[in-house]
This record gives sequence, structure tokens and C-alpha cells, in this order.
Amino acid sequence: MATHNELGEKGEKLAINFLLEQGYDILECNYRFEKAEVDIIARIDHTLAIIEVKTRATRHFGNPQDFVKPKQIQRIVKAVDYYINSNALDLEVRFDIVSIIKTLNNYEIEHLKNAFYHF
Repeated sequence: MATHNELGEKGEKLAINFLLEQGYDILECNYRFEKAEVDIIARIDHTLAIIEVKTRATRHFGNPQDFVKPKQIQRIVKAVDYYINSNALDLEVRFDIVSIIKTLNNYEIEHLKNAFYHF
């Protein structure tokens, strides 16, 4: 497996553990619909949190959240709309990014809530 794939998988595991520690219930991981993949669908209280995980080995090329592109956001929104309708959910929906940067021997995790509204 390529190193960047391993880093991505490690990042998703770290994000899941981080969210669980914050009281989120993880409903889906790597949910696929058409061309979209939603990294994490979670629930906290009366909110459905749609979470894109971005993991990088360095900030040299920018912050991880800078790599979420408008076309990807459109696909994620379409997938989430389908998920909500398929499961007859009546919850507030929020789109978040969990940004993870690998440091020397650790990982820096930042949870950006309502992140898609910042684009």
C-alpha cells in the first residue's frame, strides 16, 4: 500500500477515535453514493455531522482543509441528501472537516465545524 494511503487510513482512524471521545455516534464510514465518498457520517445530539477527513504529513503545501474542492463538496452534499432521504432522518445537518497533520511522533487534530460554509 502506498504511504499516502496508509497515512489517510491512519488519519481516518484517528478522526473516528477523536469524534468518539467527543461524544459522537459514528453511523457510517466511507459511505459511497455515485461518485462521492463521505468519510464519516456521525450523530451528536440532534445533528447529523458529515465529516471529511484530511490528513497530511506536512503543512508545506497548505492546510489539509484547503484540499476540499467545490466539486467534491457538491458530490458530498448529493450523497448526504440521498442518505438522509433513504433513512428518513429528520436532523440538523452540519458539514465538518477534521484536519490532521502528522508531526514528528504525533498527530495534530483540528475539528472545523460548519467548514463548508467557509469556502
